[in-house]
Amino acid sequence: MKLLQFNSIRLKLLGIVLLTTFVALVVSLCAIVVYDLRAYHKNLIGDMTTQAELLGHMTAPALSFDDKQLAHENLNLLRIRSEVQAAAIYNAQGRLYATYTAPDETAQFPAAPEADGVRVEGRSLVLYKRIISNGATLGTIYLRANYELIARTLDYSVIDGIVIICAMSIALLMMIRLERVVTRPIYAISNIAREVVQQRDYSRRAEKTSDDEVGELVNSFNDMLAEIEHRTKELEASNREIAHEVEERGRAQQEVMRLNAELEMRVHERTQQLETSNSELALAKESAEKANQAKSAFLSNMSHELRTPLNAILGFAQLLISDTLISTPEQKKEFSQHILKAGRHLLTLINEILDLAKVESGTMTLSLEPVALSEVFSESQTMIEPLGAQRGVRLMFPKKADLSVIADRTRLKQILLNLLSNAVKYNREGGTVIVDCAAAAPGHVRISVQDTGEGLNTAQLAELFQPFNRLGQEKGTEEGTGIGLVVTQRLVQMMGGRIGVNSTVGIGSVFWIELKSAATGNLPVSNEGTQAAINKTPVTNYDQAKPTTLLYVEDNPANLKLVEEIVRFRADLKLLTAPDAHLGIQLARAHLPDVILMDIHLPGMSGIGALRILRSNPTTALIPVIAVTANAMPNDIERGVEAGFFRYITKPIDIDEFFEAVNSALEVSAAQRRQTN
Repeated sequence: MKLLQFNSIRLKLLGIVLLTTFVALVVSLCAIVVYDLRAYHKNLIGDMTTQAELLGHMTAPALSFDDKQLAHENLNLLRIRSEVQAAAIYNAQGRLYATYTAPDETAQFPAAPEADGVRVEGRSLVLYKRIISNGATLGTIYLRANYELIARTLDYSVIDGIVIICAMSIALLMMIRLERVVTRPIYAISNIAREVVQQRDYSRRAEKTSDDEVGELVNSFNDMLAEIEHRTKELEASNREIAHEVEERGRAQQEVMRLNAELEMRVHERTQQLETSNSELALAKESAEKANQAKSAFLSNMSHELRTPLNAILGFAQLLISDTLISTPEQKKEFSQHILKAGRHLLTLINEILDLAKVESGTMTLSLEPVALSEVFSESQTMIEPLGAQRGVRLMFPKKADLSVIADRTRLKQILLNLLSNAVKYNREGGTVIVDCAAAAPGHVRISVQDTGEGLNTAQLAELFQPFNRLGQEKGTEEGTGIGLVVTQRLVQMMGGRIGVNSTVGIGSVFWIELKSAATGNLPVSNEGTQAAINKTPVTNYDQAKPTTLLYVEDNPANLKLVEEIVRFRADLKLLTAPDAHLGIQLARAHLPDVILMDIHLPGMSGIGALRILRSNPTTALIPVIAVTANAMPNDIERGVEAGFFRYITKPIDIDEFFEAVNSALEVSAAQRRQTN
């Protein structure tokens, strides 16, 4: 204030404007930075807490069954979270059970877990979360993540400095131009007063440029000069002064109007910029809230869908083994059928979730090629007709479908079967499903599936392709996950096509897809139907009266017991077992079994490694080896076939498929022995 007191009006005005601008910028920028850093801290803690809870749910079975491999696999899922530096699982005794360390990070973990909580250690955020299942503490999750609060603060400091410098520079330039409007009239009055005093010329007048206080000062000064001049001049001089004053006022008014127009234009521009920024911020906030809501809804629905079939499986299993609740053989059979139905539904749910995850993550690969619709229709009709007959729904396929499309054959059949199964399940009793295909837009073919069900209203159509949304069918009698249509939509889009639906309430719905058409000539011939017929042909070219030996290499006691019980129904089969690959190889060399059943994940040596050793030994090289594994991903199956397995059976085991594979292997083994003899 003392510095401004002895400076000119121009410097005082400039200093006040710059100081006010600087204070406003500092306060607003600091508020924004503090809000963002607080939100970052809160969101990071919330994200890590959610991740720890999810890991706890996923790892509870591994701790319960002492499955370290599953615990390691669950922790390795954190590699997609770049902010996680390290993670660990401690068992109920507080000992380190499984660990994960991000690339380029040091593998340092506490010797023992701490109580649940979150704290900041330097540039890292450390979180402890207990794993609780059925009221019992199974262990503790430890997470260490990047805590970039200091780095963000420094970045904001640099940005704020740049913003303040730019804003102050702009304010200075504007003030240099605008301050003349205020100071020029005052300087003019000062100069005229000095000249009047020096020259005694009372005809001089100060120029008025505004109607504010400065303008009033100019008027007063000119009035004073006019009064003095009136005493020295006649009325004529006074009239000339009045005319001159009127002219000056007109000029001043025009100048004021021009300045007001410029000011309004600048205010309008700044208002538009502010509205644009606020709109972008609101959209970003809305997007983040929708993402959080979608994540919460997904986890809630997935938990519900998984627990529903598990409830039936565990409930009926308890009834079967209960010593107090005695059930009849008919009830036991009914309970077993319910367990089998719920287990198959659970397997379908898991497969659909995996398909959706692969599609959303971009890891699913398609093999696009010309596909004849007649073959796909024929195979789909064979697979869906039993379901239609069971529900009294008639299926009508085109008699002649000579069109072809560019698609992945397997996924196209999956799409068609999904639409057909929905059309049958949600059809009315005695209804009809009509399948048709026709040329659509230039270079495209439309495939439609029409049903005679209840139809969908406008609200249901708007939510049709949302995950786990069954459009009010959650409490109905029809099973479903609400994922099938979402996977179907994504697959169609990956093939370069589009999907849609037309529906009328009370009449039915028509689901359609459009794909690029392909020339009907030179189409690849599919052998899926032929191969399926071959696989279903019963094998009788070996001596069933003579006992044959199976060797099953499996480290899981429950799976081993299941196969023992399955084989027990075949009097012509004798089963040898081994808990690991090394013992399995020794038993194979000692007993030379007719067929070997091999798990992939084995302690010490994998099933693929054991297969290589068996193939390298002339005495065991020709024994058919069937893979029996839970690795059901397409790339796992492809890798197993390339390794040389005779067949690849995925868990859960389908008993019919199991016996068909064993019979085929026994036939091959018998044929090889006849050739050697």
